[in-house]
Amino acid sequence: MLAKKPEVPPAGDGPVVTTFIFRVRNVPAPYKALGGFATNGVNMTKLESYQLEGSFNATMFYADVEGHPSGTPLRLALEELEFHTAELIVLGTYPASPFRQTLKARNGNSGEASRARSA
Repeated sequence: MLAKKPEVPPAGDGPVVTTFIFRVRNVPAPYKALGGFATNGVNMTKLESYQLEGSFNATMFYADVEGHPSGTPLRLALEELEFHTAELIVLGTYPASPFRQTLKARNGNSGEASRARSA
């Protein structure tokens, strides 16, 4: 939902999701650009790619991550991402759906638990 004025929930006020778009500087960069999320323990819940002007050389990515941009893990991950991008725009931060907590509890509170069960 779009608002006339951004209403960013304060950090520490429950789980939040941050949405952003970015365009990498060169083709192999997505792998390097996204590494900061893994090394900082930030869970990426959505990553979509869109070709700009029908070219593989210009791709825009849309992503959702768990966390607040002022929190240390996400702040560091976004700083690393910015190093590899030609453009980075944070679209917004909003409260996470309570359903996310239900899924985490059902899956042992971690995506790692569900990956381990499927291995």
